[in-house]
Amino acid sequence: MNTEFSRPVDLRQITAAPLILTATQAERAALAARFALVRIDRLEATIALVAHGDTVSAKGRLRAAWVQPCAVSGEDLAQSADEPVALRFVPARTDHLADEEIELSATDLDDIEYAGTSFDLGEAVAQTLALAIDPFATGPRAEAARKAAGIVSETESSPFAALAGLKLKKD
Repeated sequence: MNTEFSRPVDLRQITAAPLILTATQAERAALAARFALVRIDRLEATIALVAHGDTVSAKGRLRAAWVQPCAVSGEDLAQSADEPVALRFVPARTDHLADEEIELSATDLDDIEYAGTSFDLGEAVAQTLALAIDPFATGPRAEAARKAAGIVSETESSPFAALAGLKLKKD
């Protein structure tokens, strides 16, 4: 279990006040290593929790800023996210076998299972950040790096581009 940004919440301690989660410098450094980022400059979330029996709805906002390598050139690329968070913590199911295939509906996709009387809201925020990171983000020098490596675009390598090249040679 990852614990770089652990913020356990006990079901019995949930109040109406929203929780403000702010990652420390050490936590941001550990998450940056986990997500293969250069660094994380900011990771904050404001989350309101509402319990419905054993199920807890978590709604709020994630704000983050990080630097990641460009997917093509490797140059540092500043990125940020400011997006809503909507999760649901549900008791872990015990009615399925370990090797059984489970069908998920669209409403199940943001459900996070927990065991006992607590769940880790910090880990859920960290996973939300992971989903906000574009692994294929490119910077301003990406096209030059592609050309230097001899990588051509789809339009440049299409059969029509080859025909256009033949026409230019003929003229």
